[in-house]
Amino acid sequence: MKELIEYIAKSLVEHPEEVEVRETGSGNRIRLELSVSKDDMGRVIGKSGRVANSIRTLLRVAAEREGKQVTLDVVEP
Repeated sequence: MKELIEYIAKSLVEHPEEVEVRETGSGNRIRLELSVSKDDMGRVIGKSGRVANSIRTLLRVAAEREGKQVTLDVVEP
């Protein structure tokens, strides 16, 4: 899951070296926190949160295949 989010985020931003994903939780419930450069926040969130919601949808599908529940939070730097 973490690798999927890193790959998607690095593909979207101008500063891929500043992409950081932290994973917390255990068992079937996992929480991911995505942190990017302040300049790239708009690219990751998108208009009205459309890009972030699309990423969450992809993550939800990948997690379901593994029988897990995953949430994604985009954290300000």
